[in-house]
Amino acid sequence: MIYCFGGGILTCFLLGEAPTQFLENNTNVLLASSVWYIVFYCPYDIVCELYGFLPIQLLVASMKEMTRTWKIVGGITYASRNYTNAWLVLIAVGWARGVGGNLMLRMEQFLRGDWKPETSKLVEISYPVKITLVGAVLFTLQHIEKLPIAKHNLMFCYTFFIVVTKITMILTESDSSPLTPFEIILGRMLFGFQQQQESTISLQNTLKSSLNGTNTSTRPCPTSTENKKRHCKKME
Repeated sequence: MIYCFGGGILTCFLLGEAPTQFLENNTNVLLASSVWYIVFYCPYDIVCELYGFLPIQLLVASMKEMTRTWKIVGGITYASRNYTNAWLVLIAVGWARGVGGNLMLRMEQFLRGDWKPETSKLVEISYPVKITLVGAVLFTLQHIEKLPIAKHNLMFCYTFFIVVTKITMILTESDSSPLTPFEIILGRMLFGFQQQQESTISLQNTLKSSLNGTNTSTRPCPTSTENKKRHCKKME
């Protein structure tokens, strides 16, 4: 329940409402329970075997990405009832509603005693968390009429992008985010000078240490024992 309705639980927590509000929808709770039952207790693991086929994986992944769009839009619409012009609140609630399952997964692991803080989605942000944040920003700008595009057109373009991207990642078996080039460009624009300066300083320190180590190790000592001791002391 925490994973399936993580977005609703996290949204209620952010808006100061009861986190058990998702239990009011009996249909969704029964549907989630039924899916859980047939996945883990279906005879001969038929459901898992069917999910092993690539076309079914692509279909399920596409449906999940479509649901992500509706969750983001629903979260922004729900938060706008009390927060009309607070665009930061709209972004936060839309983001939480769209990716709440991934974020609440750590709470589920904490309750089971298998919590690892270094694997938190907020510490090491994954692709679904990033693309959901981008969608929350876009739909919030459209909601407050700062983005000149119709809502249904934005939903179609955003859903088409995330579905095609997800299918491509599955077919190519790649975990690399398509947002990486934009992140690199943005990082260089905002922090590029500082990173370049730090890399230059570290390179200079490495060259100095390597040169000092080479000079002290390759310089020959005299053959005489006394001269060798004197020369080595001078070097030290």
